[in-house]
Amino acid sequence: MSDYRFRDRLSAEFPSQVIIDATEVCNLACIHCPHPTFKKSEHYAARYLDPALNAKAIDEVWEHGGGHTQYVRYTSEGEPLIHPKIYDMLDYAVAHSGAFVTLTTNGTILNEKRLGRLLETGLHMVDVSIDAFTDETYAKVRVNGHLPVTRANVLRMINMARDGRTRTIVVSFVRQAENWNEANDFKAFWEAAGAIVVIRNLHSAAGAVIPVANVMRAAQTAAGNRRPCVYPWERIVLTPGGKLAFCPADWTRGSTMVDYRETTIKETWSGEFYAKLREAHLSNDFSCHKFCGQCPDWAVTRWPGEGRAYADLVEEMK
Repeated sequence: MSDYRFRDRLSAEFPSQVIIDATEVCNLACIHCPHPTFKKSEHYAARYLDPALNAKAIDEVWEHGGGHTQYVRYTSEGEPLIHPKIYDMLDYAVAHSGAFVTLTTNGTILNEKRLGRLLETGLHMVDVSIDAFTDETYAKVRVNGHLPVTRANVLRMINMARDGRTRTIVVSFVRQAENWNEANDFKAFWEAAGAIVVIRNLHSAAGAVIPVANVMRAAQTAAGNRRPCVYPWERIVLTPGGKLAFCPADWTRGSTMVDYRETTIKETWSGEFYAKLREAHLSNDFSCHKFCGQCPDWAVTRWPGEGRAYADLVEEMK
């Protein structure tokens, strides 16, 4: 396929995916995630998104996203449920965006009280990252987590969600060296419990996980070709610090564009920066976009019609 342009779910008018990163703070130290290193870097400041900026983004989705925005996704660098105002922010998103609203969480702090409040928001889908079937593997992969607690939380959520507005519960598994042999058992267990299961392949977090990035780059050099990453045509990220960025896997602030307090999503999406970024991907000239140039994860992004993407799952659930 070589049809790299706005089409199908990809809209030139407004992003089809608005990613809202509620906080940089996380309670786990997963081995496939850059957060443990990120937490020690100059880029980390334990930020929490200003709820006023969340409301501004949601209002924009309502005003400009109709027919364009496929979903609003609360996910990214930290654990969203740690944000002290997350339930209010989700309330606002569900009530005022006019879009499908999803949350990605590690599920570790979803006790019965928090779970009840979460489901009260009426968000449309919850995606819980688990990545292991056995307690021993979970302890290795999701450091500081305890699978019996997380498993009980998610099973309770599945049962409670059956009669509520939040009906879609997804559990996800990132396949890697420590857990690959558990993928089939994981899938069977959670499907039997009533969840949708997503098995993902490991990526490099935009080059931040260096051993993975090196392997991916070596394979791509051997293949000798590169296609555009879909992200510049698909999504925009609101960071915990109130900036707009173009990459949801950015841990070094290499994709930060502008301060959201000084502009809008619509203006940024149709502005000069995105236009030049898209042209860099089309021409394979990253001399002015070195963050994208060093990233090997373009190979695991999926354009419409080019294999199954997360966006296809969301479309089926809507």
